[in-house]
Amino acid sequence: MKRVLFVAVVALLSVGFANRQAQHPYRVLFDLTSRDSLDQKAVVRWIKEVTTASPKAQIEVVMYGKGFELVMPTKSTVIKDVETALKNPNVSFKVCEIAMKNNQLDKSMFVAGTQTVPDGIRELTEKQQDHWGYIKASVSH
Repeated sequence: MKRVLFVAVVALLSVGFANRQAQHPYRVLFDLTSRDSLDQKAVVRWIKEVTTASPKAQIEVVMYGKGFELVMPTKSTVIKDVETALKNPNVSFKVCEIAMKNNQLDKSMFVAGTQTVPDGIRELTEKQQDHWGYIKASVSH
């Protein structure tokens, strides 16, 4: 009797877990504010690792502060990796337009495929409210 009850409980939990997975796809939001090359390398490494382990995962990198240097060919230490990541339709790089204004930047200064958002912090909070996982990219501190 205990064995039957145990199997029934495990089966119900499995169905619940599978249902939860179906409700919330794997979506990761990276928050990059640093120009530090170690932080840039970490972000592109994490993108590679996540997309290798879970090819259907959606990934968005939101850059503000000085994080936008990740997608600037003249500043980024990993621009080739960014260009490779941009070939994946599930990966996006988004620069805050407030940071662009504060730093007198133009979208033409970013690698092709980079998108902009009006407010990077708002983008982060809205994505989190929509069940995106949040990772602050900061390994160098």
